[in-house]
Amino acid sequence: MLHSPRLTSLALTIAMVLGAPLARAAEPAKPTAVPATTVSAPAKAPLPLDELRTFAEVMDRIKAAYVEPVDDKTLLENAIKGMLSNLDPHSAYLGPEDFQELQESTSGEFGGLGIEVGMEDGFVKVVSPIDDTPATRAGIEAGDLIVKINGQPTRGQTMTEAVDKMRGKIGEKITLTLVRDGGTPFDVTLARAVIQVKSVKSQLLEDGYGYIRITQFQVKSGEEVGKALAKLRKDNGKKLRGLVLDLRNNPGGVLQSAVEVADHFLTKGLIVYTKGRIANSELRFSADPADASEGVPLVVLINGGSASASEIVAGALQDQKRGVLMGTDSFGKGSVQTVLPLNNDRALKLTTALYYTPNGRSIQAQGIVPDIEVRQAKLTAEADSENFKEADLQGHLGNGNGGADRPTSSTAKRKERPQDNDFQLSQAISLLKGLSITHSK
Repeated sequence: MLHSPRLTSLALTIAMVLGAPLARAAEPAKPTAVPATTVSAPAKAPLPLDELRTFAEVMDRIKAAYVEPVDDKTLLENAIKGMLSNLDPHSAYLGPEDFQELQESTSGEFGGLGIEVGMEDGFVKVVSPIDDTPATRAGIEAGDLIVKINGQPTRGQTMTEAVDKMRGKIGEKITLTLVRDGGTPFDVTLARAVIQVKSVKSQLLEDGYGYIRITQFQVKSGEEVGKALAKLRKDNGKKLRGLVLDLRNNPGGVLQSAVEVADHFLTKGLIVYTKGRIANSELRFSADPADASEGVPLVVLINGGSASASEIVAGALQDQKRGVLMGTDSFGKGSVQTVLPLNNDRALKLTTALYYTPNGRSIQAQGIVPDIEVRQAKLTAEADSENFKEADLQGHLGNGNGGADRPTSSTAKRKERPQDNDFQLSQAISLLKGLSITHSK
């Protein structure tokens, strides 16, 4: 995943986390499956005495010669951060504030701007804005580069430094300078807010066709999807004819929740497995026979902002041929992080495993390729034709089967629907209608 060395605004988790590019100016994090306390330590190797002497010498030289006094605590904490930051983009050292924020983030409520960010070529990049937050209301889009924060360039800053600058007092305004698609930089001013994220949203798009969107995988997302499926069936009054599962711009989250969501659509077989160096990183998750979705035809929407836990769900449904994946290539974060608590309310977020789809595919740095590529496009409604029909002509013959005439209608403007302004979603609905026709008996 793109991402944030630090889980950003923190989305890390307290056990196994599949966080997406996480570094968000406010985003949650994700725990999952293996208690940190069960991680067994590898056999100790002899200490590298020469390197330790060098470390001590460098520390002494800095304390003696640096232009300003530096205390031991600051130097040692910075050394630890450096140790983690050079492992991979997702391993990080969490100080007391970051660790506490991480724990709070799994509840789905946190303070910030509502964007998932990562690092790319030294710049802070928006991986995905979170629905219904200051970021989405300000028009920030996935792929935007944040080149300045309150006028200060972000290039050369660490992810942690950039995220810290984007966090702050609730209600306080902040100005981000963005570059979109290589264009001219422009400023966006927005106010920090308490971000309350409802991870699952659902509705009937048309008679018989349901829609479920998961914005991120929180602890209760699996349960919420189960409730959403039941409500859609109830609202429809009968079994659905088709369903769209929208995972676009979903940065990931709790591994267990991803498994639970996939299990709602699967009745057997492997969902995901993980492989790492420590014993507790070897996990396998399989589906149970229950089918909350009742086998309804399924289209899963993904894009470049779909990461980690989103890719687990998409990969499982694709490998099991349970649904058709539509959209664009996903992000490509195929690693699992374990949060290991330390003394003094601190913790390590350490990459401990890679996860694999049922067919053994590693998503790391490659992502999920959709079955049908559909890029987002702007929809423009065309005015209805005013041409007359046969039924409008005076003296026309009646229908040979006795059916009612169907003259040109002057119906009132139809209520706008989500698919009317979302090309990928409209294509998903069209595909489901086609599947419904060809599979009907």
